[in-house]
This record gives sequence, C-alpha cells and structure tokens, in this order.
Amino acid sequence: MMAHAHDVLGIGNAIVDVLARVDEGFITRHGVPKGSMRLIEEPEALALYADMGPAIEVSGGSAANTIAGHAALGGKAAFIGRVKNDQLGELFAHDIRAGGVTYATPAAENGPATARCYVLVTPDGERTMNTYLGASVEFSAADIDSDLIKASAITYLEGYLWDRPQAKQAFVTAAQIARKAGGQVALTLSDRFCVDRHRDSFLQLIRDEVDILFANESEITALYQTHDFSEAMRQAKADCRLAALTRSEQGSVIVSGDEVHSVPAHPVDAVVDTTGSGDLYAAGFLFGLTHKRSLVDCARLGSLAAAEVIGHLGARPQADLKILARQAGLL
Repeated sequence: MMAHAHDVLGIGNAIVDVLARVDEGFITRHGVPKGSMRLIEEPEALALYADMGPAIEVSGGSAANTIAGHAALGGKAAFIGRVKNDQLGELFAHDIRAGGVTYATPAAENGPATARCYVLVTPDGERTMNTYLGASVEFSAADIDSDLIKASAITYLEGYLWDRPQAKQAFVTAAQIARKAGGQVALTLSDRFCVDRHRDSFLQLIRDEVDILFANESEITALYQTHDFSEAMRQAKADCRLAALTRSEQGSVIVSGDEVHSVPAHPVDAVVDTTGSGDLYAAGFLFGLTHKRSLVDCARLGSLAAAEVIGHLGARPQADLKILARQAGLL
C-alpha cells in the first residue's frame, strides 16, 4: 500500500483556550455545571472574561490538541479547522504550524471572531469549559480538503463539531472520502453532554463510518445509556472495530474484536489541570497505531502523553514527549 504523507489528519474546532484558576464560588456565581463543556454566546463570553482575573491564552481545540501531541511525538500530522483573520486566528495558526503540523485552512475575512474557550480550573484540577464557537460555527463541507484526507492514513473527527448541522455534514463527507481512499476514520466523543445531545446520530456514525472510537467512561456509558462500564464496553465491542476507553486514574481499556486489554495509567506527580488529557491520550495512541505498535503500547503512549499534559495548565505538551517516550522504553 502507498505510504501516506500524513499519519493523522484532525478535523475540529480551531479554538484558543483562555485559562484561569478560579475558586468554587466563581463556578456557583456564574451557574455553570462543573466539569462540563457548554456552548455560550458572545455576551456571556465577555462577562466571564471580565470576571476571570489573570488568564493565559494558548491554542486549543480538542482535535487540534491531539494533532499537536501527535506531531510532538514525531508523527506526521495535519489539521483542518476554521479561524478568522484576527489576532487569535493568527495565534492559533502560528502555534499549530510551529509544532510541525500541516495547516492550510484559509482564514475567514468576514463573520464571527476566532473561537475561544474559557477554561475555568478549580483547586481540585477539574476544568469547566465555556466555549464561544465563533468562526467555527461556519465550518462546512467547503472547508474540507479532500486531497489532504486522501493523503492521510487516519482521519480523526472531533465530536464537539457535531453540534452544527453544516459541520455534521462536513464530517460525514470527510469520513466517506477517507474510507473510499482506503484510510481509517477515528472519532472522539469529546464530552458526555455532547453525547446526550447527539446520541442517535453518533451511534449511526459509529456503526456506518468509524473504525476507531475514543471515549472516556462517562461518555461511553452515556452513549449506551447504562451506568455499568462493562455493559458499555460490551456494546462498544459490537459497534467498533477498535475502541480506546479511558478511565482517569484507573487507566484505559482497549477493545478490539476478542481482544480486551486493561492498561494502567501513567504515574502523575500532581494533577494541575485535566484539560486536554483525553486529547493527548488519543495523540499517543494514534502515534503508536500508525507506527505499528501493539495495542498495549499504543495505550501506554496515550497514558504517558495524558500524564504530561495534566501536570500543568494548558492542553498542549510542554515537556518533550519524544524524550519521555524514550525514557519509558516506548520509542
């Protein structure tokens, strides 16, 4: 089979994260469900920002974080996502390209501003995300680069993008292009509230188009409407060729046909901010998968990358993942 120019192509919201530490009272005062990701409009975005105190801005977006992590491990990665030609749009494009990722989606000249996510980090390390989708709202099939999809071994889709009908159609189009070209399609469920909003259409997408599914315990149990992880895992096994299911400090479970692997979490000194842990797990796992590692080693690479990112604020790696992986005997 012809070698692909890219191991993984991510398609998702191009977002700049605005991170701030807050106390529990801030969460209560603004009436936001702790630990959730919710969509907000511009007036609430401005109100949260005004009340936040000191913040740091760092490029984010779930699939973009995964792609940045994949590139940090030495993988060949590309990304499709829509920004506006504004200050945050320039920041996003610079950061992802500086990480070695191919990013060529033209910036919009008109319409809403570049998307941003206000990430509220409480003292327990839990993150509560408030997302103004901005320019990402207008993501559509017109933004899909079919040549880039055909040149990628795996096309990785972000569940958050499923909130908008035209983006949903773009997803299905991208998945069909990938599969027709002999590539694989991966999906991350992104968030349990996202699953609740779109359960039936997610299940249809998974059964029809998806080869590799990423989900955490709350997402996969929400998808199958059960409180029993083992039951959710059993149903995922029936619907997916390969499912990587994360369980925080309990590690992850990989299900593929008759294979089931439980892999411990990588040790962490202190949990500072869980933002991006699932994204980076997917980054390590996909790196392993596209570099012919065993499923157990794919999970170990995922856990290592996730452990690095939860040790600091922000959802992009700060330490050299290649060095960490070599030290762990995984590269």
